[in-house]
Amino acid sequence: MNIDHVASVRQVRRGTHPDPIAAAREVELGGADGVTVHLREDRRHIQDADVRRLREALRVPLNFEIAPTNEMVELAMALKPATAMLVPEGRNEITTEGGLDIVADPERIASVIARLASAGIVTSVFVDAEEAQIRAALVAGAAICEVHTGPWAHAFAQDGGIGPGAVAELAQIERAGALVESLGMRFNAGHGLNEANVSPIARLRGLHELHIGHAIVSQAIFHGLREAVARMVRLVHIER
Repeated sequence: MNIDHVASVRQVRRGTHPDPIAAAREVELGGADGVTVHLREDRRHIQDADVRRLREALRVPLNFEIAPTNEMVELAMALKPATAMLVPEGRNEITTEGGLDIVADPERIASVIARLASAGIVTSVFVDAEEAQIRAALVAGAAICEVHTGPWAHAFAQDGGIGPGAVAELAQIERAGALVESLGMRFNAGHGLNEANVSPIARLRGLHELHIGHAIVSQAIFHGLREAVARMVRLVHIER
């Protein structure tokens, strides 16, 4: 699970609550196989201290999402997460809007992956469901391809379920996953997934991991809110 948006809520007040480390413990207890955080250049949600604390506290693997920049690579090499996932990043975007364009800059991406490998870090790349990008990922040395499921999520919403657009996007992701596997890389997927649209992706053959964050945090507002309010009411009544 990606816990970035727990930190987003905290950063609204620049305070200490909610604490992403406490959230990570709940994530572990909920049965997640790993925790993902994206340390952005502008530090809009997760902070450097959060990542260091998570690295020490987690019992499940940490996936460290980063842009392929010198600053982030150096942080990853010092941190030594289980995996580092290279993603594109733009200051003006609300969230990641597309896959990493490895084809446009293969030498730089290969250099970044080699540096991470020298520190014993397995590297994943977040790519669109395109053959050229997946083959470029292999050449660059990536061990894992996380296929971008945002277009599927968008088509699913536009179709109001599994319509023609969603079917086409699902087929594209399925072909991409099969290619990733055939090339000897691990097939992961993520972005825009929620309780309504996740099942067809989860059923794809060879899928190793799904990375989901925003939808789970959103649902937690409703599923966890009753108990949070009840706890506060009890505390208030103690004082009256």
